[in-house]
Amino acid sequence: MAEKFTHYDPADDLTSDEAIAVFIEEAFETEDAGYIAHALGVVARAKGMPQIASETGLSREQLYRSFSAEGNPTLKTTLSVMKALGIGLTAKVPTRADQEAKAAAKP
Repeated sequence: MAEKFTHYDPADDLTSDEAIAVFIEEAFETEDAGYIAHALGVVARAKGMPQIASETGLSREQLYRSFSAEGNPTLKTTLSVMKALGIGLTAKVPTRADQEAKAAAKP
């Protein structure tokens, strides 16, 4: 007997600003540009793509395309969406502990 799987959309679980912050933080920790873009798209869906489109001046279709698995959003689009989502970027100098943890995590 074949197992039945249901479709899971992580956007359904992003119901608070705290959940969104953790989700995005974990995406950034991967340092995978494609995954980060995908995660931003998930958050945009959670917040409502029509609202994000209105706030950024971009079409919903452009947003869906840019943040799809095959998408490659420009920095301008990414920053516009992050602003609309209330997400900011910060820069920090990695500490020795950060560098050691990163080195230890590599296979």
